Amino acid sequence: MESLYQRDIYGQTLVELGRQNKDIVVLDADLSSSTRTAIFAKAYPERFFNLGVAEQNLMATAAGLAACGKTVFVSTFAIFATGRAWDQVRNSIAYNNLNVKIVATHAGISVGPDGASHQALEDIALMRVIPNMQIIVPVDAPQVREAIICAASTLGPFYVRLGRPKVPTLENKGDFVLGKAQVLSEGKDITIIACGIMIEQALIAIKNLQGKGISVCLINMHTIRPLDKEAILKAAKTSRGIIVCEEHSVIGGLASCVQEVVAENDPVKVLCLGIKNRFGQSGDPAELLQEYQLSSEFIEKAALKLIS
Repeated sequence: MESLYQRDIYGQTLVELGRQNKDIVVLDADLSSSTRTAIFAKAYPERFFNLGVAEQNLMATAAGLAACGKTVFVSTFAIFATGRAWDQVRNSIAYNNLNVKIVATHAGISVGPDGASHQALEDIALMRVIPNMQIIVPVDAPQVREAIICAASTLGPFYVRLGRPKVPTLENKGDFVLGKAQVLSEGKDITIIACGIMIEQALIAIKNLQGKGISVCLINMHTIRPLDKEAILKAAKTSRGIIVCEEHSVIGGLASCVQEVVAENDPVKVLCLGIKNRFGQSGDPAELLQEYQLSSEFIEKAALKLIS
């Protein structure tokens, strides 16, 4: 599988959309080389604005431009987009249901050496509690393109979560549809529901589990809101249990989404693999996945525990 930076495809897609729609503008907080909005800045400098290290002003300016009829893409690191500017995202953007697309990069512990101060492990939770906010976690670079095109053509605010490292490109996952999960493998024993880089780890675990005679359904829940409740309920009815995998806190993110749907409708055993009451730390991404028990071997252990 080819590995690509999601950020590269984001920047390239912005240029493509900017060519089609002159009302698209892009804002960044002095991180355009990292977020890849610099690609758009080079192509359309008159529609690119660097607000500097001032994320609250960044979001407020985005709201103002959107209120004037622009479709605004705004980028910075996830930790700053969601934490430092939460007030402006809530009160200026989401409360007014404005056409602002927050595409945040460098999310999760896979940021690696930058450490706890730059590893957003709570960002989905922070965005998920805000009314009107639509949330996408693309699984690979091609899905980033589909997600960005979707966000540009759908009214209202979006939060699109991207990582820092290259990620493998998945084959045969089907077209991206907002709010519609993708079934990547069929199985009847257990279901794994995952998003982002955890899909890769799940695929490795599934290969090992199949060798032990365990049938696993894998669901790519790329859209956190609107959530595909139907896919979750089907898994609850047809599986002996569900494992949720996310590179995010188990509180407020995908795990909470799944648990809420299951608890209200069709209770079944749910095991959650995510960040549990810890901050991030500096380290190699692969080592951090191991340290926080998110690698494939822990998914396999959870599956064996569930099946027993």
